Amino acid sequence: MLRILRNKRAQSTAEYAILIGLVVAALLAMQTYVKRGLNAKMKDATDTFATTVGLGGTTQYEPYYFGQDLTTGQTGSETKTLATGGQETHALDLTSSRTGTTEIGEAQ
Repeated sequence: MLRILRNKRAQSTAEYAILIGLVVAALLAMQTYVKRGLNAKMKDATDTFATTVGLGGTTQYEPYYFGQDLTTGQTGSETKTLATGGQETHALDLTSSRTGTTEIGEAQ
């Protein structure tokens, strides 16, 4: 009788250990997502404070900001021809161009 009680205690202890291990594993897996969420909230608060109080004149440095000075243009023509019987044909001739520079680094 005493042996049966000891086995049940060991079984419940093992179950608690497995349950605690699963909770710890879940918390470790969620750590990245919690950090990202907190960073996003902090950035939103900083952006709101900077625009509300009037400190928005100076932008903060972020390593992935980039600046672009680009000029884009598009020229072309479209021709539609309607033939006997309702057949319609389209011809499209477009030319796109982009010139300028892209700088990766500190915000401009």
